[in-house]
Amino acid sequence: MSTALKGRSATIVGAGVAGLTAAIALAQRGARVTVLERATAIREAGAGLQLSPNAIRVIDALGLSVELRRISLRSRAVRLRETGGAPVATLDLLRHRPDDDFCLIHRARLIELLAEAARAAGAEIRLNRMVEKPPGDTLVIGADGLRSMIRIALNGREVPFFTHQTAWRAVIPDHTEATPEAQVFMGPGRHLVSYPLAGGLRNLVAVQERHEWQEEGWSQPDDPANLRAAFAAFGGPVPEWLDAVTETHIWGLFRHELAGCWQDGRMVLIGDAAHPTLPFMAQGAAMAIEDAWILAACLASQPDQSSALARFEALRRPRAARIVAAANANARNYHLTGPLRFAAHTALRLASRFAPGRLLGRFDWLYDYDPVAVTP
Repeated sequence: MSTALKGRSATIVGAGVAGLTAAIALAQRGARVTVLERATAIREAGAGLQLSPNAIRVIDALGLSVELRRISLRSRAVRLRETGGAPVATLDLLRHRPDDDFCLIHRARLIELLAEAARAAGAEIRLNRMVEKPPGDTLVIGADGLRSMIRIALNGREVPFFTHQTAWRAVIPDHTEATPEAQVFMGPGRHLVSYPLAGGLRNLVAVQERHEWQEEGWSQPDDPANLRAAFAAFGGPVPEWLDAVTETHIWGLFRHELAGCWQDGRMVLIGDAAHPTLPFMAQGAAMAIEDAWILAACLASQPDQSSALARFEALRRPRAARIVAAANANARNYHLTGPLRFAAHTALRLASRFAPGRLLGRFDWLYDYDPVAVTP
């Protein structure tokens, strides 16, 4: 990595995927990086996530390829199923994108990897630091998520829109040596996603349409019996998975607009602080990783900070908007009812049988994107 940012400083607010990846990318280019994290320790609640090739290209460029693959599973496919488990369509990742990696990973393991790499690159991570106003006299990177204080400083307070959907998340033991693939069970008004994780674990995310409000966030514990009741009609392996849930959290899904102002020449937003997305394209972490790399590349290529931040926003805003829109559309497609559901599932079955490559090819624009090759 170059030393193009030697002598320059940056303060990153938030030590999640976005903040830690930015810390690595900046520090490896010679910047003095300080990360301010309000938590008292670098830790993540137990949950899984999927990383697609567009994000993994950045991880590889940061020199973390071997470690990432050690702590993750390579996903072979995404299988769409009916409520009872009958197949609808298969996106065969190994067959149609054999040169690309799709990784299934525990979020906590990814955070640990990124934190260790950030420190090794020379970044300083300061814990138990509640940031109430933007730090002065330095570049400030707002990687502080949905409740971003830096976003408020740039845009004022905003009110998100409740989607009338809530989601449960849980991790259960799974020592069955299951095929590493994501399965999506689609039902009227609800769907469930599951995939295995390294270390004998399985991730579950279950989304249900409902009108009562739930506080936004991941910190609301719920009785697993409520999850089992909501998905009692689901078949296949789902009942066994749900029986194994001993602890779950529920949160309301809110739709946020992309930030109107991403940067002002001194402060800049990345990750969820700039473009929160619903969890229906598995791209939240990937977008954060893309942001981090391209921000560092823009800063390294342009000595004028204001121009670099403006270039970063120009490069990232259109892609972020497209991904967020695609996630919004998937939220509708997973929960179809009646004739629309029948027609959509029939079309998917036909496409999966007669044109499986074309079915996955609809997402080439997403997975072919190479942040490392972007000209800042």
